[in-house]
Amino acid sequence: MYLFEHQHERDALIRAHVRTDRLHLLFRQTFFSVLGSFLAALMLSWLCWDRVDHEVILVWLGLLCASTSLRIVLLVTYFRSPVETRTPQRWERRYWLTLSLSAAIWGGGALALMHPNDLMTQTLVLLFIVGMSVSAVSCYSAYRSMTIVSISLVLLPCSFWLLFQPAPTQIGMAAATLVFASFVISATRKLSEAMETAFRLTREMEYAHGIANHAAQTDELTGLKNRRAFFRQAEQTYEHCKRNRVPLSVLMLDIDHFKRINDSYGHQAGDKVLRQIGGVICESIRDVDLCGRLGGEEFAMLLADTSIDDAQATAEQLRQAIATLACEHVEGITASIGVASMNGADRDVHMLLNDADKALFRAKAQGRNQTAVA
Repeated sequence: MYLFEHQHERDALIRAHVRTDRLHLLFRQTFFSVLGSFLAALMLSWLCWDRVDHEVILVWLGLLCASTSLRIVLLVTYFRSPVETRTPQRWERRYWLTLSLSAAIWGGGALALMHPNDLMTQTLVLLFIVGMSVSAVSCYSAYRSMTIVSISLVLLPCSFWLLFQPAPTQIGMAAATLVFASFVISATRKLSEAMETAFRLTREMEYAHGIANHAAQTDELTGLKNRRAFFRQAEQTYEHCKRNRVPLSVLMLDIDHFKRINDSYGHQAGDKVLRQIGGVICESIRDVDLCGRLGGEEFAMLLADTSIDDAQATAEQLRQAIATLACEHVEGITASIGVASMNGADRDVHMLLNDADKALFRAKAQGRNQTAVA
């Protein structure tokens, strides 16, 4: 049951990432489609200027200019917005509206340019709208539905108009255009599926890499950093605090009489105690702090921007929380903690941890279940 739920959550997460990836690709490709669409309209207007009513052309260009400006505003707003807000739920509908408006204006304008008795103008218009359809495939390939809608709005008005004209040439042009459109729409399915697969494989590989990376750095019993990961990150934290003169404190914790727990109650009881200690540590320190299991029953916590007094207070809270733990068959769980703070004599994080370890040794020598400060 757990594996099924985990798999379901994983698939849902990957689907959400794939949808977001498609949106990002869509917006990255949109600038050239918007610019190309308006330039194509200008070129077609120039070619048909002497053949079509100028007022029709100017009205069409005016409407297209307005829709193009709207799409540019959408693009600028999107790329200026914080990355975390660029979600499909927020932007897909807006994109749909601007795309549909622009494509409808293009298709309606192209139909308005069609002159019943001018085969040359009809051919020019048909050539341009076919070109627009091809560009739609490349620009909106991540969204097959957008590709189909944009092609339909641009191509179909003129095609159906030609289909009902009396001349066989016009009917043939319309039929050829519709056949071409059917092939293009069929091709978009395969292209969209290929892109969907590519996005999904990329995200699945990232997910698998993340799991492997997390497993390599995590102690599987407690969920804390393992020894290797702790020291690697501790060195970076130490250097950062030393360079920026930020106070840094460390806690070294050891479970009292842990060997006796294992010998008396078995390793399963010992493992349960370790898991409980790990949970208390996570609840007792901040998210920005670093904590890890160094081995056996020994734990370490690195507290950045924390004075020795605050670190001692945290250690006492942690010690008291551990003393209240209850574990089946185990009578009383306590821990000893050593506290140290970075000073000028420390050359690296290992010396700082050694200071805390000495304080921990003193806490144990003085009777255990207490906190000692270096």
